[in-house]
Amino acid sequence: MTQVPRPQLGDTPNDIAIQASAGDGGRITAIVSAIALLFSAYSLWDSSLKAPDLKVFVPPVIQYSSPYNNSNFEVFAVPVTIINDGGRTGTVLSIDLEVSAIDGGEPKRFYAADLGRWSMEKTRTNAYPPFAPISLAGKASRTETLLFYPKSDKEKPEQLVGKPGKFRFKLNLDEAEAEDFGYLDRLWPRRPVSVGFDMELRYFDARAFQSGTLPMHSLSGRSARSGEDANPRK
Repeated sequence: MTQVPRPQLGDTPNDIAIQASAGDGGRITAIVSAIALLFSAYSLWDSSLKAPDLKVFVPPVIQYSSPYNNSNFEVFAVPVTIINDGGRTGTVLSIDLEVSAIDGGEPKRFYAADLGRWSMEKTRTNAYPPFAPISLAGKASRTETLLFYPKSDKEKPEQLVGKPGKFRFKLNLDEAEAEDFGYLDRLWPRRPVSVGFDMELRYFDARAFQSGTLPMHSLSGRSARSGEDANPRK
């Protein structure tokens, strides 16, 4: 009597289907694990290892004052927001401002010296907090009103703003170099952070300087951000 061979393990349709499912499931699990690993690596880089990436924003209105006669002293009060979009700490050592009349003329250079809203009373009592290097942790931000004074008493022109007009500004950040990773950081140096913007002084009344300031308004009607052209959008 002929015996029918018994099916071996794995020969039946059910066994084949189970093995196929197990193989597909293993590949899917491996793919999901690889994707999760990539996201984890990116998250680590973005939150902790990415070099400082500073961005600066200036709102549509700043303030101006020139309280002293026969002096080159002028002050611009500029609200500034600085954001560190990197993962490592970034430090702003100093901030400079260059201003010129749009219709031509010699530019005048200023530096950030104090913080706060300018007034004659606070100036007489020296009530301003001084500007100091700004350290920003990764993903942090800070907003301050910076008071910019002429870089020296020999800075020209004597009086940059003496009547209503339009003026071009360029604000530059002097940033400390990040060298946590040594050669790798030097291999990909970052560009200096700056922002350009155009402002208009719509009226001029020197009597306002005895107590406060005069507003200057953005020609574009919007906040300026680093990396953009100073020219207003059409």
